[in-house]
Amino acid sequence: MKKFYGPLVAAAAILLLSACSVRSDAADLYKQEAPLQILMDVPEEIVPGETAMLEAKLMQNGESVKEANFVHFEILKQDGSIPYPMKEAQEVGEGVYQMEVNFRSDGLYFLEVHAGSGDAISNPHYQFIVGELSDSELESLKEGPGPDAGSSGHHH
Repeated sequence: MKKFYGPLVAAAAILLLSACSVRSDAADLYKQEAPLQILMDVPEEIVPGETAMLEAKLMQNGESVKEANFVHFEILKQDGSIPYPMKEAQEVGEGVYQMEVNFRSDGLYFLEVHAGSGDAISNPHYQFIVGELSDSELESLKEGPGPDAGSSGHHH
């Protein structure tokens, strides 16, 4: 009986596996990801006490995102001394969102963009300089970002 059982199981497995085939349109049956890309434009020179325009262009599938679910900018000075609360960026057209900011002091700053369009969400971080950097900020730039740099705990 045992001699008959082994070949029977093998024949059944071959029969079952041969019945399975991959559909040619199998990839189309799954939801295709469309990542949200954010191209940030921060002025090269920002002077403390003057208004600077921060601008983000949202792209998805190679096209401008004209009606995002949300776009917020959150800014924090590197040493944590000056947090700018998260604010909604204003849509100016063709997937471009802007916010004016008046930075009060020199230093290294971090910008986190919170944006969503459809099911896609993106939270990139950017760093930029306002005015002159202190010695400790220069040293921080040389060391690079920490393991959780830019994490503010705010999530959508």
